[in-house]
Amino acid sequence: MKLTRRNEGGWFPSLRSNFPEFFDTDRFFDTPIFKSEWQPAVNIKENDDSFEIEVAAPGLTKKDFNVTMDEGVLTISSEKKEEKEEKEENYTRKEFSYSSFRRSFALPENVDKDKIKARYDDGILNVTLQKNAVVTKEKAKEISIS
Repeated sequence: MKLTRRNEGGWFPSLRSNFPEFFDTDRFFDTPIFKSEWQPAVNIKENDDSFEIEVAAPGLTKKDFNVTMDEGVLTISSEKKEEKEEKEENYTRKEFSYSSFRRSFALPENVDKDKIKARYDDGILNVTLQKNAVVTKEKAKEISIS
């Protein structure tokens, strides 16, 4: 009987050490490509009479968005599910994809909640928030001490 030394790394020990994230499934599936943490880029602009929120979301349609306002918080969300099925004589192939995001913004008090408009053009959702025309500011006043 001949004793041989066993290599714990298997057939390709150097391959395992060079690609630990591939062989360690807990770390491999924890990478950003497998997480659903995608958030679209957002620009917020303030003009004299309005605020504008631009959400970069290419590949979506206006039907994919949901824009709501509740108790001074504007929420922009989207869910898109896609399923493809290809049937051939010898096989059937199904592909599924799912993407979603949710962004919430606390609105300032000078926003007119009844004049919020949204439109989607060329991959960008534009939300316009009109400011109140009259914002009453109390003038400084001196109070006499008696």
